Amino acid sequence: MEQHFAPKKILHVASECVPFVKTGGLADVVGALPRALAKAGHDVRVILPKYGQIAEHYRNEMTHVTDFYLDLGWRHVFCGIEQLCQDGVTYYFVDNEYLFYRHYIYGWGNDEAERYAFFCRAVLNSLERIGFIPDVLHCHDWQSGMVPFLLKTQYAHLPAFSSIKTVFTIHNLQYQGLSNWPHVQEMLSIPDEYFRPDVLEFHGDLSFMKAGLTYADQLTTVSPTYAKEIQTPDYGERLEGLLSARQGQLHGILNGIDVLEYDPATDPKIFSVYTAGDLSGKAACKRSLQEEFGLEQNPKAMLIGMVGRLNTQKGLDLVEQVLGDFMQDEVQLVILGDGDAHFANFFSGSCQQYRGKLGAYIGFNLDLAHRIYAGCDAFLMPSLFEPCGLSQLIALRYGTLPIVRETGGLVDTVTSYNEQTGEGNGFSFAPYRASDMLYTIRRANYFYHMQKDVWHTLQQRAMSGDYSWDASARAYLELYSQV
Repeated sequence: MEQHFAPKKILHVASECVPFVKTGGLADVVGALPRALAKAGHDVRVILPKYGQIAEHYRNEMTHVTDFYLDLGWRHVFCGIEQLCQDGVTYYFVDNEYLFYRHYIYGWGNDEAERYAFFCRAVLNSLERIGFIPDVLHCHDWQSGMVPFLLKTQYAHLPAFSSIKTVFTIHNLQYQGLSNWPHVQEMLSIPDEYFRPDVLEFHGDLSFMKAGLTYADQLTTVSPTYAKEIQTPDYGERLEGLLSARQGQLHGILNGIDVLEYDPATDPKIFSVYTAGDLSGKAACKRSLQEEFGLEQNPKAMLIGMVGRLNTQKGLDLVEQVLGDFMQDEVQLVILGDGDAHFANFFSGSCQQYRGKLGAYIGFNLDLAHRIYAGCDAFLMPSLFEPCGLSQLIALRYGTLPIVRETGGLVDTVTSYNEQTGEGNGFSFAPYRASDMLYTIRRANYFYHMQKDVWHTLQQRAMSGDYSWDASARAYLELYSQV
């Protein structure tokens, strides 16, 4: 990415980041965007909690920077800061074993509020101690939502903090960090005057997400269409009024993917590498994947993949409704994911009913995810809503044509094949109905079986797209310059 902007100091504040800890797409973004910004010549750093789940070899690479005590209500709480440098980015880890050395990443209730209230306070209290006062504090999702609020109400009068600007990115508006007001008020010493509907109060609770949305200088979300959708009652999660009021500061910037990690020409995790010009390796990946899942070794069957959380947001209720219908067709389906017990049990049980045509791996396995992206012909993503989505971008990169519902980032990245113009890189449907999804799967299956030349053209078009972080990083740099 060419250098067009004056060098800036940027600190990303997030609850997860690859390669250290990941539960979803947030970690991928916080892992990739800072690297792209650093590559463009900026001083980019990331701060996140030091969870117990962080691999031992990363923990061993960390060096101690400082430690101090901070006030969390009536408690005087230890806070350590560890540091690790990788790929041109400096990572800081907020250390408190009582709060973060757990067998889980995210919990619930007042305990969760305490953990991330501490994290937000620790971020601001650490800046002078680590010797890094950023131009921009870029906060991600509700876990960092109190940072812009605290900065403006409790730190802005301090000379070192007076020029810091904040950007707050919504990765998924559904998760808002709702908590008991007196509990958080006491921990963060917040005056009563801020518990109002136009500030922090949200239907009787305190909302970390609302704090970020109200007090950050600029707001972003992870696709242009999702930025529009969340200003409506259907997608706004009861925050559409606030988001509409701040539409002048709300920007939709599409995510990218790590095109070095996800490259079918060099990927060491897949059975055989391949390119758009030579797809023979993809056929070998398909055979290997069929064998791995115990499916019939049928090269003619359209093999469909799904990778992600097992919940209704991902449209799994639609798949459940019509699974028996499209299992009668010459298709196969493999699923990788974890989540709701209902869907985990349903797909595990269905593997017995549709032996040889359906395979499911309940859990998460990154190497297997790579093999699914490479080995499948099509990728199914019928989401109820999708802020951006990374899976469809990865699938496109591997020439695995997406079948998606027209929402959020899926609209911005997947264009349904148009028989009149020849345009498109996948297949899509709009109404959230199982019948429309089934029709679209069968439409894709028709082109896969009956018009191989069209399918091949769409594969090559998909694989030639630019899914890197370069364009997105430029958009963020423009926003930083404006703020």
